[in-house]
Amino acid sequence: MQPSHHRCETVVIGAGLAGISTALELLEQGRQVLLLDALPRSQCGGQANDAFGGMLLCGTPEQRRNKVQDSPELLLVDWLRVAAFDADDHWGRRWAEHYAERNKADVYDWLRQRGVSFFPAVQWVERGNFGDGNALPRYHVAWGCGRGVAQTLVRRLFEHAGLSCLFEHRVLGLEMRNGAVVGCHGRSGAGDFRIEAEHVVVCSGGINGDLARVRVHWDPLYGPYPENILNGTDPRADGALHAQVQAAGGQVVKLGRMWNYAAGIAHPEPQYPQHGLSLIPSRSALWLDASGQRIGPQPLVGGFDTHDQCKRIGHLPGQYGWQLLNWRIAIKELAISGTDSNPHFRDRKLLPLLWQLATGNRELVRWMVERCPDVLAADTLAQLAEKMVALTADGRLDPDLLGATLARYDAGIRRGPALYNDEQLRRLQQLRQWRGDRVRTCAPRPILAAGSGPLIAIRTRLISRKSMGGMLTDLHSRVLDAHGEPLPGLYAAGEAAGFGGGGISGIRSLEGTFLSNCILNGRRAAQAIAGHA
Repeated sequence: MQPSHHRCETVVIGAGLAGISTALELLEQGRQVLLLDALPRSQCGGQANDAFGGMLLCGTPEQRRNKVQDSPELLLVDWLRVAAFDADDHWGRRWAEHYAERNKADVYDWLRQRGVSFFPAVQWVERGNFGDGNALPRYHVAWGCGRGVAQTLVRRLFEHAGLSCLFEHRVLGLEMRNGAVVGCHGRSGAGDFRIEAEHVVVCSGGINGDLARVRVHWDPLYGPYPENILNGTDPRADGALHAQVQAAGGQVVKLGRMWNYAAGIAHPEPQYPQHGLSLIPSRSALWLDASGQRIGPQPLVGGFDTHDQCKRIGHLPGQYGWQLLNWRIAIKELAISGTDSNPHFRDRKLLPLLWQLATGNRELVRWMVERCPDVLAADTLAQLAEKMVALTADGRLDPDLLGATLARYDAGIRRGPALYNDEQLRRLQQLRQWRGDRVRTCAPRPILAAGSGPLIAIRTRLISRKSMGGMLTDLHSRVLDAHGEPLPGLYAAGEAAGFGGGGISGIRSLEGTFLSNCILNGRRAAQAIAGHA
């Protein structure tokens, strides 16, 4: 049987957010596009459909309404400090500079013009353990979450007559002629196919859904590869086209750089092996090691430095930790990252969301306690310790040490704010100064305070999420060869390209840099193809 043959001006491989943004920009420039994806059309939008939908943006009306005076220059200073670029990160740094300058116009304004809006309160994430993160609140949550962003753009995409689509078509390789990429080939349910194109844009995602590849590229900075690691990314996001790009002569760099999270829990209804959920961890909880001792000497507090949290959990005995808290803290502070875990954001229901912020998310915590195997609850600390011992079955927990750790912390709270001499309590006081955090952070009270129970313990593990390295691209999203020259005909965008330049975030993200750079990368590729870059 002969392969089916298609000809087009531009083929975009991957219908996630980067691919959608690339295709939409080309269509709006009057170009013809063939959009191709291994999944059904119903899953158009890819991983963005499941994302919470936060984006790092500066100079927006939302910031101004929150009395935040930000600038591209300040954003870039923060970015360069946390990224800690190596000398060979030339293009990652160039993309960071471009993003700092253009995120408002090329991402925020572009989305607003196409019907995407943002929650009015700007969040302050990744502040840094020593003030070395985001100097200001910049995290903008899209109304409708990631799925709302993706599907808003998808609806516009399918309005264009210049769009052709091939869903359930998996690309297996690139076509080469005279040193140029001139198309791709692969397989569908109907058989083999071959596509001939002037321009090929790879938007096929990163490697982090394939834990075997994560293991190969694991950086020992995070400790040995954790055998108990969870997977927060669909295994079909396996980076299979990275090798094909390398075979064509393109560079793939820095795959050991990943953006994982330290507060993963096992999914109660797993869809694939080691399927996990990524918590937005409680700030008021005590984060303990396997023995029941507080992780320290500097306490682990969520929202300050995700990179550091992963390093510290990865080096613990057993490579897991415990968050110890109570019902009062859990209903106010606990959340799960993702679209469907945040239905009021997803469904754009402002009044129910405000009520939930004021009164607590009892439904979520009740579901976690009843369904999630890593979430335990008990009326007394002794009963909770028994459950913790039974869950891990590794003999590491010392119930007496657990009790002493909690008693010491609670005693510090009882002395009153004037005598707080604990770094976590100081951070909680700082968090509560910003209105976006005050509504999600409890005023300090002893964890064993009467009427605050039941007690809750959550076993946390590392969870694989995003690739921060990838195909090396210039500012036109052209893939570069071993000599640093553009490989004719080949472009890459989104996670496949490390969100720009093979690693726009260096070793550490300011958070919210992933969805937004899928859009920026894709638009830059389209503008270069259309001759407007």
